Amino acid sequence: MSSPREQEWASIQILGVRVDCVDFQQTLDIISGWIAQSRTQAGESENAVSHASPFTRQVCTVNPEFIMTVRRHPAFAEALAAADLCTPDGVGVLWAARLAGVRLAERVTGSDGIHFICERAAAQGWRVFFLGAAPGIAERAAAELVRLYPGLPVAGTYAGSPSETDWPQIRQRLTAAHPDLLFVAYGHPRQDIWIHQHSEELPAAVALGVGGAFDFVAGTAHRAPFWLRRLGLEWLYRLARQPWRWRRMAALPLFALLVLLAWVRRRPVNE
Repeated sequence: MSSPREQEWASIQILGVRVDCVDFQQTLDIISGWIAQSRTQAGESENAVSHASPFTRQVCTVNPEFIMTVRRHPAFAEALAAADLCTPDGVGVLWAARLAGVRLAERVTGSDGIHFICERAAAQGWRVFFLGAAPGIAERAAAELVRLYPGLPVAGTYAGSPSETDWPQIRQRLTAAHPDLLFVAYGHPRQDIWIHQHSEELPAAVALGVGGAFDFVAGTAHRAPFWLRRLGLEWLYRLARQPWRWRRMAALPLFALLVLLAWVRRRPVNE
């Protein structure tokens, strides 16, 4: 059974991809509600009061790269369409929404979100599992987040891979750990497709793809200075440090062009 997506917030379509109009506070509150609901259902199931099938809520952080990847990747398009929450990640998404007459409050990114979520997890006692990145990175990221947010309950860490040959081992570890929240750091689109494909089997209330967030937290990669992020130039900083990313960044001008063309078509003729 697929999870029903109960949307209680506004959303916008950007080039055919849904983006939910939420900020960090709303995102944290939504996740809190899902975890509370999952814990209640688990308790009822143990008491034989309810036999409702559990399911994992999926959160995707949608940026312009995601939107352009969808155009050539049907499995990724399916994963985003089925996701329970698609947050606005990327200055290009905020700009595209503004052209459509919708002002989004802020970028809701996986790199920042991992900190906000772990801070809330430490306060609420959520069990968090760190899955993905290179061997040893998940452990380092978890240790650093425990240092930053004392009391953070780490349910487990494991590198693994999105390959189906690794699924039995990952499933065994997750079942033993039974986390409330699962961070998956396999990069898009693999992490999001993987979560979608296994959403009915994952023993977690919420799963969130976080891309390179583990590397940022662990210190093996560096984010742009805060002032560059405020200016929406984090992509330029990453390109300067990782020139090989130019192939991926080449999609950004096309994204801007397609958004502008869509905006022109929507404008009234007498404007």
